[in-house]
Amino acid sequence: MKPPTYRWALAVVLCGLAGCATKPYDYGAFWQHPPRSILVLPPINETATVDATYTYLSTISQPLGDRGYYVFPVEVVDQLLKSNGMPTAGEMHDVPLDKVAEVIGADAVLYVAIDKYTSRYVVLAYNAEVHVRARLIDTRSGTLLWEGVGVATDGTGYSSDVVGMAVSAVVSAIVSTSTDERHALARAANFRMIFDDKTGLPAGPYAVRPPLKGTNWEAPKP
Repeated sequence: MKPPTYRWALAVVLCGLAGCATKPYDYGAFWQHPPRSILVLPPINETATVDATYTYLSTISQPLGDRGYYVFPVEVVDQLLKSNGMPTAGEMHDVPLDKVAEVIGADAVLYVAIDKYTSRYVVLAYNAEVHVRARLIDTRSGTLLWEGVGVATDGTGYSSDVVGMAVSAVVSAIVSTSTDERHALARAANFRMIFDDKTGLPAGPYAVRPPLKGTNWEAPKP
């Protein structure tokens, strides 16, 4: 067997350093069951941030609506499920899909998990990060229609200007405390996840913005 050429080795190194191109999402299942309405359940909070679930939940309806879908009011859904004996997000995620379709009438359910929802000031650096994962499931067939990942970060790094860096980090931490920067980052993470031109959620039937390149809400004809 011949050893790999230097060109192949260089390509591997460059791919590892720069990141290979994102592979377009396969929307085949989505177009078989294109939804008009989406029910968003309170996300599973896998972080140490106690208020992450409901702080994040307040940021997801608008981008879904902008993408062209009817989104059931998240507060109403939350209270409805709680009043029916499901007080936690984990219990809500276990609700049978056929019941969601029958009682609420949603075409699809969006399940979200929060992996990171942090802001911290460490020595001379301030960092904030939001990382979420989402799965859209058809309520009548149980089919996975789409899934995505949203990430947004902000902060100050290390540099030779120690005094300036310290001031910048302190200001960032104060601003974050007063405005909850994580809320803004959650919005950014949602936008990147939903509107990505290769892996985002296809434009829905009520979209006012242009749909993803090469797609249409109506399922393509064979």
